[in-house]
Amino acid sequence: MPKWLKIALAVAMGCTVAISLRGQVETVEVPHAAPVWVSRVRIAGHLALSYSPAGAFSPDSSLLAIAHEDQVVLMDLREGSIRKVLRPRIQDVTDLQIQSANFLASNILFLLGTGLMHISGQGTGRPTPLLAFQWDAEQNALAGKVDALGAKGGFGPVRYFPQIGYLALYKDAKFDLWNPRGGGGGRTAIPDLTQSPNLFEFSPDGHWLLLAQIASSSNPDPVVVALKEHRFVDTLRGHNGTVLSIAFSRDCKRVVTACEDGKVRIFSAPDWKLLQTLTGHQGPVHWAEFSPDGTWVVSAGEDKTVRIWSPEDGKLVQSLEESQAPLLTVSFSPNGQAVAASSEHAVLIWQRTGGGR
Repeated sequence: MPKWLKIALAVAMGCTVAISLRGQVETVEVPHAAPVWVSRVRIAGHLALSYSPAGAFSPDSSLLAIAHEDQVVLMDLREGSIRKVLRPRIQDVTDLQIQSANFLASNILFLLGTGLMHISGQGTGRPTPLLAFQWDAEQNALAGKVDALGAKGGFGPVRYFPQIGYLALYKDAKFDLWNPRGGGGGRTAIPDLTQSPNLFEFSPDGHWLLLAQIASSSNPDPVVVALKEHRFVDTLRGHNGTVLSIAFSRDCKRVVTACEDGKVRIFSAPDWKLLQTLTGHQGPVHWAEFSPDGTWVVSAGEDKTVRIWSPEDGKLVQSLEESQAPLLTVSFSPNGQAVAASSEHAVLIWQRTGGGR
């Protein structure tokens, strides 16, 4: 890893510039007969587009961190307004584009982004690898050093798992885990894994690893790996298309998958039996997750809808149809009272107002 990537980098502190976001926030009127989930805000930007956006919520569910080009917008969920706009800066890096923002603590954000690295005497800047760093939201300053992820090349997609607090990279049948809080981590090898998985999910208890979108495989069903034994032990059967997301419930007793075939499926763990098949989306389902208490499942898809389901009986609780574009990720807030979904360029937020369970 290049030396410049290992040292702490200072923030380029220039003049403070007021950033106008007028026109980017839209408050949606509550209908007369309010449903369980009511649309609150639509704002330009995005949440994590390739892994769970659950980490974008602050621990107390009061804020949502939204990436918007080189900015991070902190949305006040209680007021439905912008609390603060951050513009992170890294020394010698220009054109920084924030890919995702996750809360590690009430005032500390874990950011992933890319930019152009400028080295004196070497002319134009060169693209950086994916950069990972912490940002103090109160001080609006870098907190610690900047790390480069997969700088040596050959790694699969980087995935961050907010439930377990680790970031993971895959290469050559090995998963490297890294904790952004303290820098610790480890490596897990799966000898039987001969092809790269584009999608993988670790259980919060550290017992299981689910693999999908495995290169050269014609079977779309996710494979179950027992981490203690480092081997394949089962399969989540029944998918008729590419699995686009996988998520464990917080108690690790269930798994939900979102599939290209337009269905959401719920499996039991650790016997991996199909419990429910949720139908209703028109087109591929890009993301599905359990609520923190396991009471609901939320899904989002190509049909521009977010759907709230009862995982016990498979019934649709509510369909949220305010999006103007296909939705790629969706998540509940830690207290289960808000839902945030993201397309490529917009974030929508719904608030629970009562009714239902």
